[in-house]
Amino acid sequence: MRCLGIDIGGSGIKGGVVDVASGELVVARIKYATPQPSLPEDVMDVAAGVVADAGWTDGPIGCTFPAVVRGGIVCTAANVDESWIGTDGVKLLEERTGCPVHLLNDADAAGIAEMAYGAGRGWERGVVFVLTFGTGIGSAVFVDGHLLPNTELGHLRMHGDSAERWAAARLREEKRLSWEEWTDRVQDYLAHVEFLFSPDLIIFGGGISRKADRFFPMLQTRAELIPAMLENDAGIVGAARAACERFGGSP
Repeated sequence: MRCLGIDIGGSGIKGGVVDVASGELVVARIKYATPQPSLPEDVMDVAAGVVADAGWTDGPIGCTFPAVVRGGIVCTAANVDESWIGTDGVKLLEERTGCPVHLLNDADAAGIAEMAYGAGRGWERGVVFVLTFGTGIGSAVFVDGHLLPNTELGHLRMHGDSAERWAAARLREEKRLSWEEWTDRVQDYLAHVEFLFSPDLIIFGGGISRKADRFFPMLQTRAELIPAMLENDAGIVGAARAACERFGGSP
């Protein structure tokens, strides 16, 4: 079965058609910048443009969003415009595309992809954390293979502020941090997460996971720590799989 996955982030909106059996994109990834300000109607207009570019007309769409999402309603807005809070994201995208839409947290989607096709495949027991480092820090938590949605562990309190304002990947360039300086911040965050939750496996995701060789040797965790495999496609692939399951398909 094929589904369309869309991954909405604070800086970019990307998507593609996914073969849900294999977890592979069957067309080249489509990407646009996220409108600034990131108003709901403007963002979903761009997402609908991804749908049109993919030639997708009537099948299910899985769509991620960088926030807590409950029943298609966006409940938080850490890295997007505050007007998203209380917005029915499913309704906005369905009105623009005529397709059934499943909306979910972006890190949850990345986690679904990694557990089904990537670094977490085969981990059916224990506690697995998928942490995505990008504009912010996203988290997906799995217990014996089952997702605990909307954990948002990037907003744990550290140094008097949200943890993602201390260790998100974007800070390395914004603050001109060396790899060593940024990795020290990540180590601080991982130690805090392990103190609170004691996971068995931590999968380190986000686009920066492509450069794991630059910082992984400097990290120390009690849990097994491995880089994600799907990198920037994880949100797209996970969203497509989630939509397939939501609308009765069989991955």
